[in-house]
Amino acid sequence: MGLQSEFLGTLRIEVGDSHFLNDTPAGWRRVDVFRGGTFVGPRINGRILSGGSDNLLRRADGALQPDVRLTVKTDDDAVILITYRGIRHGPPEVMARIAAGEMVSGDHYYLRSAPFFETGAAKYDWLNRILAIGVGRREPDAAVYEIYQIL
Repeated sequence: MGLQSEFLGTLRIEVGDSHFLNDTPAGWRRVDVFRGGTFVGPRINGRILSGGSDNLLRRADGALQPDVRLTVKTDDDAVILITYRGIRHGPPEVMARIAAGEMVSGDHYYLRSAPFFETGAAKYDWLNRILAIGVGRREPDAAVYEIYQIL
């Protein structure tokens, strides 16, 4: 049986402040605090509340590992927690361009995430029981993921 998916929505995370921990025992780390954003799709429409963050780790192999917690408030006032870990890697020159704030096409590097959802809202309860994958790209002031529910 092959893997099937259905488009869930576009998650656009606007990055605010960044705090550099630099080299730690776990690797090089930066904490990005989110200022907002959106999650828009056929069955969900909401905005990202301020205060979420990404505890981004650069591993010894050079790959970046996002570790994200954020909260979405839907247009019908439901609150949804989204957590995900992911991986971003590519040629060193491409990764340097992204780090410098350049817009680089997402097909020049690999950025994937595995989001999980948690909510008490009856309308969105189905999110509590799905697996999803995000196919992402980094923009100068945002991380953008096309999120797919794995069927």
